[in-house]
Amino acid sequence: MFTLATWNINSVRLREALVARLLQDEAPDVLCLQECKSPVDKIPMEAFRALGYTHLVARGQKGYNGVAILSKLPIEDAGDRDYAGLGHARHVAARLENGVTIHNFYVPAGGDIPDREQNVKFGQKLDFLTEMRDVFHADNPQKSIMVGDLNIAPREDDVWNHKALLKIVSHTPIEVEHLAQAQDAGNWDDVTRKDIPEGRLYSWWSYRSPDWDAADKGRRLDHIWATPDIANAAHGSRILRPVRGWEQPSDHVPVLASFDL
Repeated sequence: MFTLATWNINSVRLREALVARLLQDEAPDVLCLQECKSPVDKIPMEAFRALGYTHLVARGQKGYNGVAILSKLPIEDAGDRDYAGLGHARHVAARLENGVTIHNFYVPAGGDIPDREQNVKFGQKLDFLTEMRDVFHADNPQKSIMVGDLNIAPREDDVWNHKALLKIVSHTPIEVEHLAQAQDAGNWDDVTRKDIPEGRLYSWWSYRSPDWDAADKGRRLDHIWATPDIANAAHGSRILRPVRGWEQPSDHVPVLASFDL
C-alpha cells in the first residue's frame, strides 16, 4: 500500500515549513505539489530529504506555476507536456517501480471573466482542458493516477452555493463540461468522490474571506483520479481541512488517498 497526497502549496519556498509539517504529520509516500513558484534547483529539498523524501521529479519556473512530485519511493521521470502551448510548468509525470504512472497537473485558473472573447486566460484554460481530453483519448492511459489543482469544482456539492457560482470561474457549465470530457476520454474515476460520494467537500477557501472557517465558502478544486484498472485499489480518501488554519497557509489544503497496489 502507498498513500499519495496532492497540494497546491502557493510557493514551496515560502511554505517550506508547512510542507515539512505535512510530511511529518501525515507521512504520505508521495506528495504532489502545484504552484511551487520556483525553479527546480531552488526547491528546498534538503529539509524534505531529511524526512525521507529523497526522490524528486519536477518542472519549475521562477515566480510562477511549477509542479513537483516528492517521494519516499523510487520514481523515474515520465516526462511532461506543454498543454495549450503556454510555455508554463503545469504538468509533470513520474513512474513508480510497480509501474504506476502519476500525472501531476496545475490547470490554469482562468481569470475572473468566464468569456474567452473578453478574457484570454479563460480561453487558455478551456484550450488546456481540450488538449487534456485529446491526449487522454489518444493515449488510453492504464495503471495511472492523475492528481492536481484542476481549478474546477465539478459537482453541485463541490461548492458552497451552486446557483451563486454558476457564473463564477471554476464552476461555470462550460468548464465543468470540458473537465468531464477530459475525465471521460481517459475513463478516469474520481477517487475522492468514489470514497466520499455524498455531502459537501471543499479543498480551497479564498484568502479574501476574513473568516474562512466560519463563512465556509469553499470549493473542491483539487482532485485525485485513477484509471479503472487500479481505481478499486483506492481507499481512505481525506481532505485535510485543518491545514487551512495553519500559520500563513496556502488557500488550498492537501487531498489524500491510499492505494493497495
